[in-house]
Amino acid sequence: MTENADLVAEIDALQLRLAAARAQVARRFIGQERVVDLSLAALLSGGHGLLVGLPGLGKTRLVDTLGTVMGLNAGRVQFTPDLMPADILGSEVLETGAGGARAFKFIPGPIFCQLLMADEINRASPRTQSALLQAMQERQVTVAGENRPLGAPFHVLATQNPIEQEGTYPLPEAQLDRFLMQIDVPYPDRNAERDILLATTGAVEDEAQAVFSAAELIAAQTLLRRMPVGEGVMDMILDLVRAFRPDQPGASQRVQDSVAWGPGPRAAQALMLTVRARALLQGRLAPSAEDVADLAQPVLIHRMALNFAARARGDSLSGLIADTLADLGHTKAAAA
Repeated sequence: MTENADLVAEIDALQLRLAAARAQVARRFIGQERVVDLSLAALLSGGHGLLVGLPGLGKTRLVDTLGTVMGLNAGRVQFTPDLMPADILGSEVLETGAGGARAFKFIPGPIFCQLLMADEINRASPRTQSALLQAMQERQVTVAGENRPLGAPFHVLATQNPIEQEGTYPLPEAQLDRFLMQIDVPYPDRNAERDILLATTGAVEDEAQAVFSAAELIAAQTLLRRMPVGEGVMDMILDLVRAFRPDQPGASQRVQDSVAWGPGPRAAQALMLTVRARALLQGRLAPSAEDVADLAQPVLIHRMALNFAARARGDSLSGLIADTLADLGHTKAAAA
């Protein structure tokens, strides 16, 4: 009983800190509450986020602000077509000492940080994009045959322009699966855009202040994993993820006719973590079925693909996710 009371007290204290963090982020990234909440959920869950939106919507500004508010040592890589893996990971150089002795010295790349901003990640070649695979999964990189640990915590928040934009490359499926969620960044509404104009075109702009430190974020991530998840919520997660696998028994005819490949177990793990984060951000002690429905699209949409016939019909993954939620008896579709 005492242990449960302690857990509740810790969660209540963390929720107050999270409210302060959201308020600080809102000082520089205005009017996109859902985008902010999903980004914070990714960090609280210990994962990586892929921010997708047109140029000029503030994606880079958001990542920079989150680094400040969460107290993380941030690094940035501007992805370009000529970027090489060594530009991200680092490399060894031959160095001559004072006595004339020569030895190789490792020069760490910008990935050796706690929050990496991978700006316009889909403008680099697939070879360079793949340099992040080991780092995102194992929190270490192998350079010149030696494993080198990264910062703790380590998060990647990547920004991506829509693939229809000229000069972009699709991310490899294996790398997409490493992102905990895809966060779509839409245009702000009129009132929010008015507030943006007033806040950013004056003589002085608001600056965000740190609310967390790296150690406190790690503690929050540990606390999140202690939050209870009910059997009903867990069953909903399993039902939802397995419903999109066309080769699984029980898959609907529409999924079999439309989906080329579906989400794996990492998608279920992502939902188990992010529904807890959403509950935390909304001031609750445990996640609900509504959390699963709300996070279905950002967690699943980049982990599955339509086949050619479905694309030719004009089907969309977001529509398929919404319809499948309804078929499973959960009528609240994931928010766009």
